[in-house]
Amino acid sequence: MSTSTAARQPKKPLSQRINLRILVFAAIIILPLGWMTYTFIDLQLNAGIEVVEGGYRKVDLKAMGNFPFDEYTGTEENVPEPYRALNGQKVLLIGEMYSDMVASDTTDRFQLVYSIAKCCFGGPPKVQERVFARTPDGKRVYVYPGLAKVYGTLYVRAIRENGKVVSLYDMEVERIEPYS
Repeated sequence: MSTSTAARQPKKPLSQRINLRILVFAAIIILPLGWMTYTFIDLQLNAGIEVVEGGYRKVDLKAMGNFPFDEYTGTEENVPEPYRALNGQKVLLIGEMYSDMVASDTTDRFQLVYSIAKCCFGGPPKVQERVFARTPDGKRVYVYPGLAKVYGTLYVRAIRENGKVVSLYDMEVERIEPYS
């Protein structure tokens, strides 16, 4: 059979050219790309805020602190509107608890950051990257290692000491659960 004879043979139908291996390979490539695209678009559209059980707003802690803020001249007005609108709202934050004031495994005050290792590798987290949490009436709570779900009321207010903003977000904690 010559090359010219082979060129004249009709193509196989598409159903015979695509097999299960090709479909699995395409799914392995397309699904992760689709998931990443969806996640990016969803974060851009809702600023990392979604309403969950009990009317709480689940807020992406990393997104909430991901904006430039000058500790000396900044005010609440410099906080992006979606996060400023959370002032006085019931929120659910997922992050790592840090308490430098106690040597025990319980506390009534702590800081919450999205990741101690990732946000704080180059030094302490920026003021907009942490939430100062406190429990009502000095009630002590367990300091969970790793991630924790922290429910409570969030306040967006610039608290200054010696002309510098030392706290931008603070929270009155209602309850804490380990994140699983």
